[in-house]
Amino acid sequence: MAIGAPLGARAVRSEHLLEPVWGYGLASGAMVTSAALFLIPQALSQHGQLGSLGIALGFLGGYVGHTVGHRFAHLDLPIDRTASELTVHALSAGAIIGAIYTAMPSLTSVLGLALVSHKAPAGYAAARRLAERGRSVATLLLPAAAVGLVALPVGILGFSPTSGFRGLFFGVAAGVFLHVAVDLLPECSTGSETCPVDADYDGDIHQLQDRLRNHAALSAVLGAVAVVAAWALVV
Repeated sequence: MAIGAPLGARAVRSEHLLEPVWGYGLASGAMVTSAALFLIPQALSQHGQLGSLGIALGFLGGYVGHTVGHRFAHLDLPIDRTASELTVHALSAGAIIGAIYTAMPSLTSVLGLALVSHKAPAGYAAARRLAERGRSVATLLLPAAAVGLVALPVGILGFSPTSGFRGLFFGVAAGVFLHVAVDLLPECSTGSETCPVDADYDGDIHQLQDRLRNHAALSAVLGAVAVVAAWALVV
């Protein structure tokens, strides 16, 4: 997140129309693929049924929190909705990662890549949203540190929850993150944050939307390909 956040904060100053499309497209494509390759398999390997339930709870919980939380959009709260969702994901994942690292230290390279591949794009996308709203990206320090804050004491204490508990919590973490990733996919329409189309555009707005959608699709696919390539090298 320390790598991605400064890039996202700086990118918001760009006035090029394709920049947010490619930025969000690459980030969200990488995030969806990271969730599919690293987070979801871990949840299901711990406990198939409870892991699946956790994914559903996390995804729907993220959606409900994001939707209902819209009423707080006009309040000057110290943390952004996207940042709060990432914090919930990080806290849940941190507890399980600490337990997994303690029990299976041989997974260091795989879990390390899993963390980097989804935290960096998440940091970019979340920082860009904060910067667009004129808010400080410093609020991302909480979700950035949350994994370590929970994983370290869990690892030191040697806490080893049951497989069902691990599956449920890893599933919730995966579901929340998957919701954030899907929410960031570029949607090229008037008023969109991730693929903005100005209603006052002087030209054929439908043609512009179609062109931006092509870029959105290509960028998301390339973001996914980058994660798959990194995964293939490590695994």
